Amino acid sequence: MQQIFNFVFKNSYRMLFLLLMFISLLLTIQSHSYHKSKIISSANSFTGGVYQMTSNIEGYFNLKIQNEELAKENARLKSLLFNIKDSTKVPSIDSINGVKKIDIIIAKVIRNSYSSQVNFLTLDSGSKQGVQPEMGVINSLGIVGVIENVSPKYSTVLSILNTESPINAKIKKSNHIGSLTWNGKNTGYVQLVDVPRLASVKKGDTIVTGAQSTIFPENINIGSIDKIYIDNQTNFYTIDVKLFNDMTSLGHVYIIKNKDTPEITNLENKSKKDE
Repeated sequence: MQQIFNFVFKNSYRMLFLLLMFISLLLTIQSHSYHKSKIISSANSFTGGVYQMTSNIEGYFNLKIQNEELAKENARLKSLLFNIKDSTKVPSIDSINGVKKIDIIIAKVIRNSYSSQVNFLTLDSGSKQGVQPEMGVINSLGIVGVIENVSPKYSTVLSILNTESPINAKIKKSNHIGSLTWNGKNTGYVQLVDVPRLASVKKGDTIVTGAQSTIFPENINIGSIDKIYIDNQTNFYTIDVKLFNDMTSLGHVYIIKNKDTPEITNLENKSKKDE
């Protein structure tokens, strides 16, 4: 307390000067409309800047929540899209609930490898969320891979950037099919092989998933044709496909649960046994 008194005593003249200057400024502002308007304008500008900064900070910390909400909305829309049999009729949400052939499970990529021959992703959703092996994984730009292993809270995805898991795909314009593989060279490109020579192909054509897969719905985007080669041994086309996805930067993804897959798989297995 003594130190406070000493400080006030030593600086009493300065404090008195500042007090008188403040009073004079206040009287000047109150008696002159021009000065008053300038002060109010400056104060509004300052407080507006503070409010804007506060809003930006709050918006930054709310990005995670907003991203999750957007992911849920995208999943809902994709679920509706995959379950529309007649593209000319858009059903209401209530007309689809409970009778969906395809459901969507939202997940987030927590680990992503893309530097080996067989690459994997790890997701933060597992069997507790309904994830099972052999489910397709996509995002807003196209396919990502196929679920391989599942634990209660996590799952691993065999990325399309692998040399061991061909995926049924087709040329969107002509419906000619092939197998999607990866030669292990460039993370931005995969290869569509076994495309018949009679197929009409040209650079820029879109490649999508085919109808022969029980893992992915038909017509999910994959990429566009970049280069076309002829395999002299098989006399088929080999096509370099530039991926729509940047496989080195993945966030939220959607796991596709096709309720008809077990029935189709069992039926096909019975047919193979009868051969």
